[in-house]
Amino acid sequence: MKFYYIYTYGCQMNESDSERLAKQLEDSGYKATDDVNQADLIILNTCCVRETAENKIYGRIGELKHLKEKNKNLIIAITGCMAQKNQADMFKRAPHIDIVLGTHNIQHINEMIAEVQRTHKHQMNIAMDNSVLPELEAKPGGSFFAWVPINNGCNKFCTYCIVPHVRGREISRPISAIVEDVRRLGTQGYKEITLLGQNVNSYGLDFKNGTDFGTLVDALEGIPGIERIRYMTSHPQDMTKSMIDALARSSVVVPQLHLPVQSGSNRILKKMNRHYTVEHYLDLLSYARQHIPDLTVTTDIIVGFPGETDEDFKGTLDLLHKADYDMAYTFIYSKRSGTPAATMDEQVPDEIKKVRLQQLMDVQNEISLRKNKAMEGKTYSLIVEGPSRTDEHMWFGRTPGNKMVLFPQDEELHIGDTIKARIVKGQTWVLYGTPIK
Repeated sequence: MKFYYIYTYGCQMNESDSERLAKQLEDSGYKATDDVNQADLIILNTCCVRETAENKIYGRIGELKHLKEKNKNLIIAITGCMAQKNQADMFKRAPHIDIVLGTHNIQHINEMIAEVQRTHKHQMNIAMDNSVLPELEAKPGGSFFAWVPINNGCNKFCTYCIVPHVRGREISRPISAIVEDVRRLGTQGYKEITLLGQNVNSYGLDFKNGTDFGTLVDALEGIPGIERIRYMTSHPQDMTKSMIDALARSSVVVPQLHLPVQSGSNRILKKMNRHYTVEHYLDLLSYARQHIPDLTVTTDIIVGFPGETDEDFKGTLDLLHKADYDMAYTFIYSKRSGTPAATMDEQVPDEIKKVRLQQLMDVQNEISLRKNKAMEGKTYSLIVEGPSRTDEHMWFGRTPGNKMVLFPQDEELHIGDTIKARIVKGQTWVLYGTPIK
């Protein structure tokens, strides 16, 4: 028996890629292990969005050297965005690794392993073919939810982002293949799926036949077994009101919208190469809230982008109040080598970034607490996910709007059950509820 161990770093797309790597490995005779010391094959599926992530991964690669010294037949493979970005330099920095496999080549993992075993030499495949997106089955890691990629790559070239350089240009899967994926998952007992793409709103635009994300949403209606469909991540430039209409008429797409704004300053948005204005963004948000009842809205915001002034930052604080987000994922801008923003003038000092981040979080925390407390006394549908990590006597599930609800453990409940729960207390980051029998 041969065993594999996969380290997964970064975004949900990487998690999805790891599930597709796992299925290929198991088809070739490998079995998963929870003990890295037992592994015959170790894969690090990597992220390079931030340099801190790269440094962390290089540290882990270094830690694996002693395993290779103990087991000369151990194969170590680096996949994902960092493999695509750094390519051959990885062998120079860590000669004990065997395989470097780019973001467009995970379908070749088994043949790369065979080549290492045959030649005992480094193997690398980082070619980026944007003419076709390979159809690969996955081994879902969840018991009731699964990722379903719908497109790959990004054409936006935001000035702070490395993704287009390592994931390539946008390419979409056929609707028929996605529908078949979701049907199969429904028959296997999966209740919730998340549609994945660097930019789901650009889905189908490469077909040039009128197909868009709304078309896909309509095609996924009424698939047996599927109770919830989520999607991430959206881009305001490509989100349209017709797409919002499709989301609104769906009986299974959840009332949750993650719409990253990044800044509340039009000047900074232009420097970021985001191609929309705050006014356009707020108009989309208003339309979505008018047409999708009980919509939960979240966003991403970067503070301290090069050239951001006090006035620009004030615009972001003003936007928080106008957008009234349920939650905002906030980040301090950090340089990413290889992107235009890294070499821009007027880099904001770290101490100013930290002060602005705290101000931003303070405002958003007040909004999040208010909105969560407004849910007290209301009843929501939850899918039971299991025990809380912080209190074994409490279990948790998520509302359709993706808010976490903690509730007392009940022997009659099982992971994957769909239940009703009444919210008894709302806090900034979590809700407390009581199951209704």
